[in-house]
Amino acid sequence: MTTISFQNVWKEYDGKVVLEKLSLEIAPHAFVALVGPSGCGKTTFLRMLLSEETPTRGRILVDGEPLPREPTVERGVVFQRYSVFPHLTVLQNVILGKEFAGSKFLGALFGAAKRKATEEAAALLDEVGLTAASDKYPAQLSGGMQQRLALAQALITRPKILLLDEPFGALDPGIKADIHELMLRLWKECQMTVVMVTHDLSEAFRLGTRVLTFERKPNSELEPDRFGATVTRDLDVWPPKLAPWNTGAPRKGAKAIN
Repeated sequence: MTTISFQNVWKEYDGKVVLEKLSLEIAPHAFVALVGPSGCGKTTFLRMLLSEETPTRGRILVDGEPLPREPTVERGVVFQRYSVFPHLTVLQNVILGKEFAGSKFLGALFGAAKRKATEEAAALLDEVGLTAASDKYPAQLSGGMQQRLALAQALITRPKILLLDEPFGALDPGIKADIHELMLRLWKECQMTVVMVTHDLSEAFRLGTRVLTFERKPNSELEPDRFGATVTRDLDVWPPKLAPWNTGAPRKGAKAIN
């Protein structure tokens, strides 16, 4: 399980402050939901955790060590626009993550390694309810099925951290409820730390163990880019979504919300 630490992190683009003064700890196996107005830096926060962006100031630590400068298999990601390959079958899409992780130069596995990856991918597809669709292509799947495929694709490498960027926003309400249940089950079973961006407050409190609100201070007319967004509310969701290794006690100094 993984602890994430932001230490006085700032992010600027061409002199414009996007995020400022981020100092927070994310506990192992937390499910953190990020909410706030559009354009307040939530996706930038995720991109820094993925190493697609680097802090302008401050540092990000994972288990006490600096965050790697490049994306790694320890960090999975699911976007709102399904990150699946249209020319590959469902099974091939899931195996691909294992192939990239196991063969960095060739991007392919062979022999016993390929058979093992295929078995793991098939087992994961069974977990997300896509066994019957394993030979289909993404275009043949519904939106909910494509999102389940994207989750399986991200989870095949057993990431320590899973990053979700509005992954369920385009789903119909009935399908979304099913995906929420699946997401909570996978989170509990895989013992990973999850950070999710969402504009849906009900989703944030349904899935999250902790909700962070990002807001930007009013900028002055003379210095329109002077202030970036920061965390203005930090709420523990109560009662907690218990797992065997979680005592259920609120973090020290955190406010609990029922």
